[in-house]
Amino acid sequence: MKALYLTGGAALLSILACSAPSAAADPLVLSDVSWVAEPAGGKRGAPRVRIQHKKSSSDQTFDGSRPYFAAAEAALGRTTPGPVSFVVTHDAGTLACTGTLTRAFDGKGECRFTSDPAFEGALGDRGLAPDRRSTLLAMLLVDATIELADGLTREGVRPKDADDLIAAAALEVRPEYIRDLRSEALVLADVEDAIACKALGVDGAYVRGLAAAGYRRLSADEVVGMKAMGVTGEYAQAMNRAAGGVSK
Repeated sequence: MKALYLTGGAALLSILACSAPSAAADPLVLSDVSWVAEPAGGKRGAPRVRIQHKKSSSDQTFDGSRPYFAAAEAALGRTTPGPVSFVVTHDAGTLACTGTLTRAFDGKGECRFTSDPAFEGALGDRGLAPDRRSTLLAMLLVDATIELADGLTREGVRPKDADDLIAAAALEVRPEYIRDLRSEALVLADVEDAIACKALGVDGAYVRGLAAAGYRRLSADEVVGMKAMGVTGEYAQAMNRAAGGVSK
């Protein structure tokens, strides 16, 4: 199942790659982080900043979806060229960046990430302790929080490790999505099932359509496979009618 959702997006693969081992003199700090800002234009839509660490990267689009990047947007949107600095503050830690702008949303520089020990401790209390500092940077970039971990746990799909939490946050697998997804047609065994469904575009309406067609207690693998094959609830009902009402 994990292979299914990892193939669902190159961006997620890149974010998870932030977990590659890293060396830092201060165990709370990553200093080998850089940023590149790109203006809006062409197919890229809104301006964005790319945060890079070793061979991994994460694009943050300035579209309001990550409010804690507001200070970065304000700093990088400045029309005056020259030195620039901004700070991104998140539960996972603080990303402090400096660099140079040539124009609005066009520049590059370096960053220093300092993780929050209290956040790391809270992860440990939930069995989600990261084994690398760069995992905490990935959590900042995708907005992986303790609130999300607890919310998923309450819905019966507890993240088993830090990578599960990162994947859920990156794909916006949130408690409300789990509640919408639940149906007599689908059995969610764990959070990886929900992540796979989100990666393939399965939503509550799709699952309810399968239920209306007579499907019961399908595994996430089966539902994802049907979605990938283009099988819809309407199609399944039409096939049932053509077969004289026989359904699964």
